[in-house]
Amino acid sequence: MSELFSPLSLRDLEVPNRLAVSPMCQYSCDTDGLPTEWHRIHLGSRAVGGAGIVMTEATAVEPRGRITPHDLGIWSDEHAEALEPITQFIREQGGVPGIQLAHAGHKASKRRPWDGNVPIAPDETDPDGAEGWEVLSPSPDAYPPFDGDRPAMRKANYDDVQTVIDAYREAAERSLAAGFEIAEVHAAHGYLLHEFLSPATNRREDEYGGSFENRTRLVREVVEAVREVWPDDKPVFVRISGTDWLDDRESWDIDQSARLARDFAQLGVDLVDVSSGGLHPDQRVPGGPNFQVPLAEAVREGSDVAAGAVGGVTEPAQADAIVRNGRADLVLVGRQFLRDPYFGLRAAAELEDDAAPHWPVQYRRAVR
Repeated sequence: MSELFSPLSLRDLEVPNRLAVSPMCQYSCDTDGLPTEWHRIHLGSRAVGGAGIVMTEATAVEPRGRITPHDLGIWSDEHAEALEPITQFIREQGGVPGIQLAHAGHKASKRRPWDGNVPIAPDETDPDGAEGWEVLSPSPDAYPPFDGDRPAMRKANYDDVQTVIDAYREAAERSLAAGFEIAEVHAAHGYLLHEFLSPATNRREDEYGGSFENRTRLVREVVEAVREVWPDDKPVFVRISGTDWLDDRESWDIDQSARLARDFAQLGVDLVDVSSGGLHPDQRVPGGPNFQVPLAEAVREGSDVAAGAVGGVTEPAQADAIVRNGRADLVLVGRQFLRDPYFGLRAAAELEDDAAPHWPVQYRRAVR
């Protein structure tokens, strides 16, 4: 048996293998945040394709938390009802449905990537007629845009922060009703929770800024809110950026990530999904195969929490080696699953693992 296709036990949940579909934005909703047929086929085909966990894209906990007006949402019961058939289908294929709960913060209110990826002002619309909105930021003066002009933003006050925490709690409750087995808090890639974590974008002087304890307060309170309503027998993940890749200034780094992971373990987090970057246009990301795996390895070794590795994983033997060598407990694959929805089944064949998922009976005449 390959290590990649060994089961992973998290609380009372047994994931059939260590291969997960990483959250990947599709920007394919109407402006109501409801899933479409695209989402059903996109997520369902990866479940058919042998992934142990199928994770949704970043799913906004409130409307102003969307990256674009066309992002998936979970801020109403209608969203939960629309997502339930998708989670049911994923389970029927032997996979575990997971949802990434997100708030885009000051990277919100933008056009879709294929429409320019630039901010939409509150008095403007995107090519589909969707209106922009004012976005939240821990410290608006600290945020340089990646592309285009700065969006219309304001500093989040205390009431805004409490509203965000409540939104995560309510989103977790709706996610449970929709049939998800894993809730992941998105605290990476320059979105709201990451913006509070990093001193490169957090210049606050209240209880949510300054010291490590204060900068991490919001994500800890969000995790507590999610864990409070998420059943004890089901796992909670957190995605972090292990580093900002900003070595020339005070910023978020791997030592702080490992420290935060230790705090997460005390709060009931079961796995830290370790990505990197996304905060600042001056980042210097090395790239290449496995370039983020050392970050996951450091988190795993520096805390009592499982770790997931992501980034530049394209080959079955490569993914298997990450788990076999104890560098991570779970391998999250993104772009390779976009190129090949059946990557999990192909990996099983290449690794000659009899315990791995098999091709659906409807397809077996093409592969035997």
